[in-house]
Amino acid sequence: MPASRTRHLCSMAAALALTFAGPATAASAASGASDGLREVLFVGNNWDGTADVVKSSGDLAKIGRIDVIPDKAQRLAEINADPIKWIYYTSIRNEVGEGHDQYVDDMYSTPDGKSVVVSRPSFADVVSIDLATDKINWRFPVAGYRADHMAVSPDGTRVAVSASTANKVQVLDIDTGREVGEFGTGDKPHENFFTNGGKYIWNMSIGEVTTSLDDPAWDWTKGDRHITVVDATTFKQVRTIDMRDRLDAAGLQDFSDAVRPAAFTPDWSKLYFQVSFFNGFLEYDVATDRITRVKTLPANPATNPDRTTWLLDSRHHGISMNPEGTKLCVAGTMDNYATVVDRASFGVGPLVTASTPYWATVSGDGKDCVISEAGADRITAIDFATGQKVLSVPVGDHPQRVRLGHVQADWTGPGGS
Repeated sequence: MPASRTRHLCSMAAALALTFAGPATAASAASGASDGLREVLFVGNNWDGTADVVKSSGDLAKIGRIDVIPDKAQRLAEINADPIKWIYYTSIRNEVGEGHDQYVDDMYSTPDGKSVVVSRPSFADVVSIDLATDKINWRFPVAGYRADHMAVSPDGTRVAVSASTANKVQVLDIDTGREVGEFGTGDKPHENFFTNGGKYIWNMSIGEVTTSLDDPAWDWTKGDRHITVVDATTFKQVRTIDMRDRLDAAGLQDFSDAVRPAAFTPDWSKLYFQVSFFNGFLEYDVATDRITRVKTLPANPATNPDRTTWLLDSRHHGISMNPEGTKLCVAGTMDNYATVVDRASFGVGPLVTASTPYWATVSGDGKDCVISEAGADRITAIDFATGQKVLSVPVGDHPQRVRLGHVQADWTGPGGS
């Protein structure tokens, strides 16, 4: 049996210790912003190398746009001078990027609203960009050759970034870019969360998602995929969760154990997560360490059943929860819809047609789910209460991550443009 199947699990007491504290998210950190700041949504246009900044609620009107690759010529010169970097850069473009460079994966603003910190997959780095000038404050090359998802600490002082080809997460000081710690993960670390008031960091590794060995019989070729939980101060491992064992115990042997986007309840007691190839999500109880419910969502009859045609092993990619913890919003990526699901009953709301929805977040006022439609270059708001589409607004080329943050109250773009 592979080593990943026999990994030591912490005791039930350790599991319970992970649930006692209250929630801490980027949104809750943002709510404590000082005067002189304006809450916004940052929309990363991955193929453009830009980020649109829009109102966080209401009509989501555009406020300004940021260039997140002002150093593009310098970075490309470095890549072209290094054969290994060039190979990885080209591979990212041809595989993960679907023939396009990946210039912005994730982003968070600094507490003072003066800068935004961006992970850039094709350039294998994290940069801080001055919102007033589009100039780079600092740059941190990640270990390996690709930067991926990030998370910000509840106090806004640190960002954790997945160095996906190095199988580690690196934690940086948000003001200086200095590394303050790191920890090992499974293969291809992906989503990160600061939980329990910033006490822990959770990382989900997804393994290899660019091969065509997508039949369940070949699942073992995808690598070592598990959740790593560490102490956010010492970066020492607290717990490891191999979902393979939990899936098997729930009779879900054919399900992938690659945990994709996820959402915690406000008290951190339950995790709702998507997995590769599945049109739906699963509920995991943190204290009892088991999968408690599974929700299969409607399959679009127009979706190609050939799993090798699905984007990076995704069927559904993007899930968020309203602030009350009563509703989930799910992006049905390959099925081209998004929907709101009642958390208690798992009742499904209207299927809102969307073009390759690739992320789901929550508006600043908590009333709407905001999805990125990568196939239509727009973001769309869906009312949590009714499940109905509210509006769509255009953004740049191939929007993916959408994050709440802050800018200076009078900011309208670099140079005031």
